[in-house]
Amino acid sequence: MIEGRIIKGIGGFYYIETEKGLYECRARGIFRKNKITPLVGDFVKISVVDEDNKKGVVEEIQERKTELVRPPIANVNKALIVFAVKNPTPHLSLLDRFIVLAERENLEIVIILTKVDLDEDNTTEKIKEIYELSGYKVIPVSSKSKMNIDKIKEELNNSVVVFAGPSGVGKSSLLNENIDKVKEELKDNTVVFAGPSGVGKSSLLNQIDSNFQLKTGDVSDKIKRGKHTTRHAELFELKFGGMVADTPGFSSLTLDDIEDIDLKDYFIEFEDYDDCKFGSRCIHQNEPNCAVKEAVENGEIPKERYESYIQLLNEIRQGKRRY
Repeated sequence: MIEGRIIKGIGGFYYIETEKGLYECRARGIFRKNKITPLVGDFVKISVVDEDNKKGVVEEIQERKTELVRPPIANVNKALIVFAVKNPTPHLSLLDRFIVLAERENLEIVIILTKVDLDEDNTTEKIKEIYELSGYKVIPVSSKSKMNIDKIKEELNNSVVVFAGPSGVGKSSLLNENIDKVKEELKDNTVVFAGPSGVGKSSLLNQIDSNFQLKTGDVSDKIKRGKHTTRHAELFELKFGGMVADTPGFSSLTLDDIEDIDLKDYFIEFEDYDDCKFGSRCIHQNEPNCAVKEAVENGEIPKERYESYIQLLNEIRQGKRRY
């Protein structure tokens, strides 16, 4: 068998990059039987059925370090979550959804706040205070003034990174300011750019490597969201070394596969308050003598984060009741 990595998956066909070239493969039926879907980024073993036409079969998927559903990518170790402080207005509930999904995969999380030069009501400091108190690194940036751009480059270095965030927050602008330096950070790494439709992921990749010529599109004037120009996740080899993934956009995030009892584990600020009356069984909602609720009252846990936790908890429970 030959070892390789899935760089693209379309309509049940998987394209595997190997030392002997690119093979178009089907996956063994056992994967479907075991409810396992091969993902872009997977390291696999294949058997060759037609060497002349580079056809094969995926026989084995090696153990994944991480697995993301949105975007569908395997083997990532860091999430850079990008939100604007203005235009569009930041919705912290959506930010917390990103965080929960990243925490579930034990990813290192960095929150990037863009367009701080437009901030006239101290929104930057308010958000920064909430999430730094919760234990996250927060980096305010301005592509216009190039504020803290060097710090972003440090976060990219030697990591497999997901760029995620809603439309219009300035993810592409953030990187376009230093495109040559971004290329240096991408060199010899595998980097994933992810986010909702219309944020300019494909446009950015076209600037990074002119050989890509990826299809791009504009934001819809009618729905004020991006159009789906990227239809599938795909890894591209950079001409200067390394690999980068372009991924389909998205406009919402659900937590359907998270159990209500597990949600508290993805709010890391709760970890220091484990002396609740009901111990690990405490949901931190209506229980008496709850250490987490006391910490919220004392200002040790941000009220905004706790309220977001309760909102997500109720959504998960309501979703479970529909089935």
